[in-house]
Amino acid sequence: MTFTFLGTGTSQGVPIIGCPCEVCQSTDKKDKRLRVSGLLKIGDKALVIDCGPDFRQQMLREEVTDIDAILITHEHNDHIIGLDDVRPINFLHEKDMPVYADERVQEELKIRFSYIFAENKYPGAPRVSLQTIKAGEKFQIGNIEILPIEVMHGNLPILGFRIEQFAYLTDVKTISDLEIEKLQNLDVVVLSALHHKEHHSHSTLAQAIELAKRINSKRTYFIHFSHHFGLHEELETTLPPSMSLAYDGLAIEI
Repeated sequence: MTFTFLGTGTSQGVPIIGCPCEVCQSTDKKDKRLRVSGLLKIGDKALVIDCGPDFRQQMLREEVTDIDAILITHEHNDHIIGLDDVRPINFLHEKDMPVYADERVQEELKIRFSYIFAENKYPGAPRVSLQTIKAGEKFQIGNIEILPIEVMHGNLPILGFRIEQFAYLTDVKTISDLEIEKLQNLDVVVLSALHHKEHHSHSTLAQAIELAKRINSKRTYFIHFSHHFGLHEELETTLPPSMSLAYDGLAIEI
């Protein structure tokens, strides 16, 4: 199993348009962060988690020519708004794109992408096949078993995903003890950490470190950073030994 961090930034990305701060002005490529997304490859299957506004750029950068499915964590724009860019894959491989999401997210997709789901589609519109999933109910893509994990994005319940000994949890503020139990015995967990000041719907880095300790994975990679997070090179040295800051393009074997 290989996981590639397609993007590790928050909703505005890093750098932010017009921002003069030291992070946005950094020349370190690890401080250049597209909107958060990941590519998981298992055997001959390729799955993308979330499909934000940088989806096209991410696919081109990683030279991806086909994916088997998209898993959606929740309906915020930085996680779904690139869905139109599945069209080249539709055309190249003559197939609909399976998109796995819960019912609430599906309803939002139908509103924001009404032309995709219209009865009389515009010629050339993306071809998407919605697949309903629920927190706590396992589903399969080929022979890959996936367990949706419920996490709280402030007051909004959203989905993370556990696949074998790997879990991906973004936009997390809190996780219940029941869901933590479903995350035991992991080799790798990917976990979000926005910045350092208290936020109503995202974990700070300190809170994310405490969550990581509760999950107790062998390895933790943090994602979803804002420009207030700080410079990658400086912060990386402050983390516990089993924890790291992810960066765009990082690929790990699991």
